Amino acid sequence: MSPSADPRAVRGHQIAQLKGAVRRIDANSYKVESQSGNWDYDVISGELGWICSCPDAKFNGVKCKHVWAVEFSFALHQKVEQSVTLIQPVNAQACPACQSGKVVKHGIRHNDCGDIQQFLCKDCGRAFVVNLGFERMRATPQTITSAMQLYFSGESLRSVQKFLRLQGANVSHVTVYKWIGRYVKLMEKYLSQIIPQLSETWRADEIFVKFKGNMKYVFALMDDQTRFWIAQQVCDGKFTADVRPLFAEGKKVAGKKPAILITDGGMHFTKPFKQEFYTARYPRTRHVRDIRFGGEVHNNKMERMNGEIRDREKVMRGLKKTNTPILKGYQIYHNFVRPHESLDGDTPAERAGIRVDGENKWLTLIQNAAKKQ
Repeated sequence: MSPSADPRAVRGHQIAQLKGAVRRIDANSYKVESQSGNWDYDVISGELGWICSCPDAKFNGVKCKHVWAVEFSFALHQKVEQSVTLIQPVNAQACPACQSGKVVKHGIRHNDCGDIQQFLCKDCGRAFVVNLGFERMRATPQTITSAMQLYFSGESLRSVQKFLRLQGANVSHVTVYKWIGRYVKLMEKYLSQIIPQLSETWRADEIFVKFKGNMKYVFALMDDQTRFWIAQQVCDGKFTADVRPLFAEGKKVAGKKPAILITDGGMHFTKPFKQEFYTARYPRTRHVRDIRFGGEVHNNKMERMNGEIRDREKVMRGLKKTNTPILKGYQIYHNFVRPHESLDGDTPAERAGIRVDGENKWLTLIQNAAKKQ
């Protein structure tokens, strides 16, 4: 989208290029910095199109530079979204000895927990199995990834164990937990190297969770537009928590600072915000703290994600330790595996420019992570 001969369009295009000058609040409202003072104008979507609160739009009835800036900013964002990072299923059917692709099926290897297809290389004559990421595991990749899908979609460890036994895999609930710990750690290291394309507005909130009967708080940082769960931190208390590591982790994951941070009115967010996001120079990150369910700005999206964590925690009846792989695993499930109705069936990662292909996304993630080790 290029600016027309209209001088307002030209100026709007220039504003859209300035970092942080156009800030998205939600799908229907934006904030645009005034170029002549330290305030913002509201640009809101109405029945007749975009409406701006600036004097030029109000008194002259024209399409002002701020509306042009919002339209150009939206077009630029759509262009960025077209750049997608693809995580594709690994084609591991190459001979590990000579790397030849001339392989044929060569019988089945029988394990206690399932069968694995064997292959034969027609060039060097070596027989091998395709088991990338699952080497020396008694269970098949399908069994392990099915267990992870069942667990993170709401089943308990013992319910997963019972299901696997019906499929012929005789494993204990402790084994299922060990699988989760092993592969969450593997995927977390791999996914930390991929930078998501996030919006300029982030949200932060907390939820109380019991750890061995003791009340603690899980703080989470989420992108407003994509619903991407950026970072998390477990703290002993709510109002005494130092969530600076949460914000620092968010900057590291996203590779940038947000233009707007939305939280509740808790004072425990104020100091970490100033330490990690606030600068004396423009453009500055703005901290929105006046949150009401019935107001113009609310934190409903964050509360919805808290509800997901609460639903998962009820089945587990609390967590055992603060460094549990369960929370990190659920973060991966939320971002890369679980489709969201609010995103029209997409995952947050897909909206953030990261697409995981394949019917079994757990398998795709694990094999790519193992390949990059």
